[in-house]
Amino acid sequence: MGTHYQGSEQAERALNAYINLMRAAETLSARVQQHLSQHGLTETQFGVLEVLYHLGPLCQRALGDKLLKSGGNITLVIDNLEKQGLVQRQRSPQDRRYVNVHLTAEGQQLIAAIFRDHAELITGLMSPLRESEQELLRHFCRWVGKQTRCDASR
Repeated sequence: MGTHYQGSEQAERALNAYINLMRAAETLSARVQQHLSQHGLTETQFGVLEVLYHLGPLCQRALGDKLLKSGGNITLVIDNLEKQGLVQRQRSPQDRRYVNVHLTAEGQQLIAAIFRDHAELITGLMSPLRESEQELLRHFCRWVGKQTRCDASR
């Protein structure tokens, strides 16, 4: 489904590209969420676990920056993961204002157990595109994302 807006050719092209991008993203997101819900996780919760699994302990602000989530949102996500026993907060002994988020043993075990299946799911979802097309898609999405962030900060 494309735009019904009758504007300039440039506006119609941009709106159609945006609609297709968002519909594809929503479709992929729904499939991923279906998989993660089997493990009692949301996409953002999985994102926190995945970042901590691959990068190690981080402060909440760094986690929010990595996942493009607001401070309030990331706090709620970490609160819920902490209630599930998957992460814990630890104050820095050098500066008590600084709090790192760590995976617990249970969190480490969960993310290690489900990450391979998650990677296989994503690989399958992206398989309609050839390798070169996946690289182009990654490049274009990254470029548009960077331009959008730069424009928003002006």
